[in-house]
Parts: sequence; structure tokens; C-alpha cells
Amino acid sequence: MLRVGLTGGIGSGKSTVARRLAELGAVVIDADALSREVVEPGSAGLAELVERFGQGVLDASGALDRPALAALAFADEQSRLDLNAIVHPKVAELTARRMAEAPADSVLVHDIPLLVEAGYAPNYHLVVIVDADEDVRVQRLVERGLAEQDARARIAAQATEEQRREVADVWLDNAGAVEDLLARVDELWHERLVPFEENLRLGRSAGAKPPEIVDPDPQWAAQARRLIARVERAAGERAVRVDHVGSTAVPMPAEDVIDLQLTVRTLADADALAEPLGEAGFPVVPGADRDTPHDVAPEPEQWSKRLHVSADPGRPATLHVRVEGTTAWRVALLVPAWLRADAEARQDYLAHKRQVAEAHTDHEACTTAEERWFADNLTNALAWADSTGWTP
Repeated sequence: MLRVGLTGGIGSGKSTVARRLAELGAVVIDADALSREVVEPGSAGLAELVERFGQGVLDASGALDRPALAALAFADEQSRLDLNAIVHPKVAELTARRMAEAPADSVLVHDIPLLVEAGYAPNYHLVVIVDADEDVRVQRLVERGLAEQDARARIAAQATEEQRREVADVWLDNAGAVEDLLARVDELWHERLVPFEENLRLGRSAGAKPPEIVDPDPQWAAQARRLIARVERAAGERAVRVDHVGSTAVPMPAEDVIDLQLTVRTLADADALAEPLGEAGFPVVPGADRDTPHDVAPEPEQWSKRLHVSADPGRPATLHVRVEGTTAWRVALLVPAWLRADAEARQDYLAHKRQVAEAHTDHEACTTAEERWFADNLTNALAWADSTGWTP
């Protein structure tokens, strides 16, 4: 099952995207609808609200009078906290139940307004943000009958664009025609969501593209942070640390692949994480348990690892799981630091990368050729570490 978090500010058009995804076949769980369901007449949630805030939160029919509740619940901070303590756990329980009921091959879309504010992003395989310029959103809200001042106040009370971009794997700009938005949603569904779900279900990584060196992408660091948060959540206490490594961490011209290193205490921990990491979107690659050829590794156990490759066709990434303190673990952290500091070494490595990319059409051959360069230059990297006092 592929879990997709869908969110966007008020007036952004998030509901339009949710409806389209449902039409395409997604199982959509609407957090707003669930929040209404848990306080329906006769529910335990409504009874608790009446007990806390009084009979005045009911209308003449006995249903929840939402404006009356808002006037009481948002009058002070403690009242707001009490409201959340009653409603949020019930919504979370109902959400978990609905997710468990979804078919195993679902693309499950959780439509949740406060995804960013609540810090839920690492819970999903992908986060989709729907957005539009503030003036466009205000105009839409005014056309729905909201005063402009109230519209801007509600927008200001929500997450900022910067906060949303930090967690967005997919950014859907909805400032134009709705037809354009729906076309982008259709493309997202067919080219990314459906293949990603199938890869997850079958426990396979996304197919690799031919090696190609591209210019540094300013988004690499943020993309790595999002993947790291998911890996940390999946690995739990077995994770010592997770780092962005490889060429994209320098950054320098490189293949558009995010390399991560998950540090564990033992290889047994690494093996125990095969299933949870696979479920999080990083299936293990069988047999990829060594970093360098034996002829350049006098202590093979120092170069052992477990390799996982992302199942997401839209964001190539590899995850190297290594034991803390081993040579391979240290080198993976050392090399990006060394390359950032040594312009000559960086240029030499880039020239080698370009040569390798031109000579080979598959990633395995490129990796082998690059490992040879690292083996030949490891002494220089270690000398730099000694001279600068660098430590992991």
C-alpha cells in the first residue's frame, strides 16, 4: 500500500485534487470528514464535548453547533487544548481503522489540512502539496462568502509556503485553470503513484536510468532531509544516525541520485531492518553486501553493508546500511567532507565521473569504476582528515 499525504492551505484547491485522485482509483481518507464523524449525534465524542463545554454547543436538533463550539473552544489556550484532546485521538483511531480496511494494493491518499503543522510528513511515502498565490486564494475565499480580512487571517494562521515546501515531494501549483491542475494530477497518478505502489507491493526498486551527470540541484539537500526522516521513522531505535552522503551531498555535478547512509550497531540490526525499510519505500537489494572488491579491501568485514534502493520512480535514491566504526562507514562520511574542502580532488573526481558515464551505460559498471577511483585516492582523503582533525 502506498501512503500519500495530501495537504494545502485554505483556498488552494486541495479538495479538487482529492476528488480527482478518487476518480482515478485512490482510496481517499478525508480528515475533515472523520473529524465530523467522531462528533455525530449519539457519539462518545459529542458527549465528551457537551460534558466539557456545556449544552450550549448543541443546536436545536441535538447536533453539534460548530460556531458555538468555536466561540468557547478558542476563547483561551486551555479550552483549545481540551478540544484537541477530545477530538484528535478519536480521529486518529478512526483514521487507523480506515487505513487498515483499505486493500493491500491501494494508493491511499490521506487528505489532511494540518499535515505540515502536526509534523506528520514522515508517516507517508510521498507528500503532495497543493498551493496558489495568496491573492488567488483570498479571491477564491471571498467568492465563497468570507470577508477578505478573515480570509487573510486564516491563511496567516496556517503553515507558511517555506514550511510546506520543506516537506513537499510533489508541488502542485493551482494558480491557473483547473484543467491544467487535473492534467498534472493525472500525470502524477500514472507516472509516479501507480508504479510506486506496484514496486512497493512487489518489493522491488524503481528501474535505474542510464548514467547521466547533471548540474547540482538546489533541492537535493531538502529531498535528502525528507528521505532521512522516513528512514529514521522506519528504523526506530536501531538507527544510530542517518546521513546524506555521496556526490549530491558535496554538492557537485553528479547523477541525480540521493545517497544516504544509515548507521547501525551490528549487521544483525541491518538485516532486521530489511522489512521495515522495504515497507518505507527502500527495498533491499539481495547480494549487494560489499562496497569494494576484495583485492583492494584487506579486511572484507570492514566493507560489509546492506544496500536498499528506492521504489519511487520519481526520486532515485540509494540507502547504504553500514555498521558504526567500520572503514566503509567512516569513508562514506569522510569523502563528501574531503571533496567539499579540496577543489583539486573534486575536479579530478568530476573528470573521472564524466569519463565513466560516457564509457558505461549501466549503473553497476559505473559504480565499480568509481569504487576504483576511491580506492586509488583513499590515502589522500585520510591524509586530509589527519591534517584537519576531521572526525565523523
